[in-house]
Amino acid sequence: MHFDASPPGTPPTDVGSTLPWYKTLNRYQWFVFVVASLGWLFDTMDQQLFNLARLPAIAELLGTKVGDPQTAGMVKEYGGYATTIFMLGWAIGGLIFGIMGDRIGRARTMLLTIVLYSLFTGLSALSVGVWDFAFYRFLTGLGVGGEFAVGVSLVAEVMPDRARPFALGMLQALSAVGNMIAAVLSFSLGKLEQSGSLGSAWRATFVIGILPALVSLLVFRKLKEPESWVKARAADQLAEAQGLTPKRSTFRGLFREVEALFSHPRWRKNAIVGMLLGFSGVVGLWGIGFFSPELTDPVFRNYFTAQGFTGAELNGKVTSWKAISFLLQNIGAFFGIYAFSRVTAYIGRRPAFAISFVLAMGSTALTFWFLNDFTDVYWMIPLMGFCQLTLFGGYAIYLPELFPTRLRSTGTSFCYNVGRLFAAAGPSVLGLLTSKVFAGYKAIDPSLPFRYAGLAMCSVFLIGLFALPFAPETKGKPLPE
Repeated sequence: MHFDASPPGTPPTDVGSTLPWYKTLNRYQWFVFVVASLGWLFDTMDQQLFNLARLPAIAELLGTKVGDPQTAGMVKEYGGYATTIFMLGWAIGGLIFGIMGDRIGRARTMLLTIVLYSLFTGLSALSVGVWDFAFYRFLTGLGVGGEFAVGVSLVAEVMPDRARPFALGMLQALSAVGNMIAAVLSFSLGKLEQSGSLGSAWRATFVIGILPALVSLLVFRKLKEPESWVKARAADQLAEAQGLTPKRSTFRGLFREVEALFSHPRWRKNAIVGMLLGFSGVVGLWGIGFFSPELTDPVFRNYFTAQGFTGAELNGKVTSWKAISFLLQNIGAFFGIYAFSRVTAYIGRRPAFAISFVLAMGSTALTFWFLNDFTDVYWMIPLMGFCQLTLFGGYAIYLPELFPTRLRSTGTSFCYNVGRLFAAAGPSVLGLLTSKVFAGYKAIDPSLPFRYAGLAMCSVFLIGLFALPFAPETKGKPLPE
C-alpha cells in the first residue's frame, strides 16, 4: 500500500483552510482514521451484541423463560450483575491498556485489545451458567475498555489541528454503526429463531463476535506509531538511561504514567474533571439507556401476544423488534454524536457539554415514564439515543485535548474508565431498584418498578453538569505537548 511521502503521524499545515476537514487529510491519515474507526466500530458492535443478547441469555442460563412474570425481576437483577462485571473488566482493561498505549505504542496496544475482546466474545457462546457467562464478559471487557483511549489518542495525534475535532467526532459517530450492525445481526438471528431453524439466537450472536480479530490481523501491520509518540518515547528512554526517571522494571516505574498524571496540578485537575464528565455519561448510558431492550420487551410482548403469537414464534418476534428498536436508538445516536462535533466548533466544548447533559436527562426521563405503546418506540427511542450519545461525541473530542503526548492515552483512559469503574455499579443499582426498592409497584403494573428505577437514576446527569465549571475550554487550541 502506498502512502504520501510525509512521515506517518505528521499532521500537515492546514493549507487551504477553507476546505472541508476531510479534504485536508493525506492518504496515510485517511488510513489511520479508517483503521481506528473500524476498531472502535467493532468494539461497540461487541458491546451491543451483549446488550441485545443479555435478557435471553440470562433467562436460559437461569433455567427460565423470557417474559415469565414470576422470574422477570430475577432475570433483570442477574442481568444487572453480568453488566456490572462486564463494566468492571472494561474499566480495569481500560486503565491497563491506557498505560500500555503510552508505554508500547498506540498501534500495538490497539491490536491487542481487538484480539482480546473478539476471542472472549466468541467464548461467551459456550457458557453453561450465569457466573461463567459473567466471567467471559469480564475478560471481554478488558479488551473493550482499552480500545477507546488508544484509538482516539492515535487519531488525535495524526490529524491536523483543524480536522481533529471533526475526525474524532466522526470516529465516535461511526461507533453507532457498530451498534446498528449488532442490531441487524440480532434481528436476523431472531428471525431464524422464530422460524425454528436456530435454537438459541444469543449463542450464535456471540460466535459472530470473533470476526473482528481476523480483520485486525490483516491491516495492523501497515499501521505506524504517531511521530509525536515516537519522539516522546525516545526522550523518555534517554531520561531513563541518564537516571532522571525510574526504570519501568521497578514497581514504581510500572505506574509512572499514573504518578506523572497526578503529580502535576494541571493534569491532575483535568483528570478529575474528565472522570466526572465520563462517569455521568457512562452511568446514564450503561446504567439506564442501554437497558432499553428491557424497557421495550414487555411493550412488544404484550403487542404480539394480543395478535395471537405464542412460544418460540413470540420470542422470535420480540427479539427481532427489540433489535429494530435498538437500531432506531443508534440511528439517533449517530446523528447526536456528530452533532456535538458541529456544535462545539461554534460554541466551544463546555457549552456543548452543558446542552448535552440537559438533553440526556430530559429525554431519558421522558422515555422511561411515557413509553407505553408500540408506536412510541418509533420516536422516543431514537430521541433518547440522540441525546444520550451526544455526550460520547464530546468525550472522543475533548478527553485527548486535556493531556500531553506522553500521558494522553493514560489520561484519556483514566477519565473514560475510572468513571466506568464507579459506573459499573449502575446496572446493579438499576436491577436492585427494580427488584427490591420499587418492587411494591409490581402489583399495579409489572413494568412500573423498572420505570421508577430508570427515573431515579436520571439524576446522574447532574454530576456532569456540576463538574463543567471546573473544566478547561480547549476549543481552537493545539494539543498540549
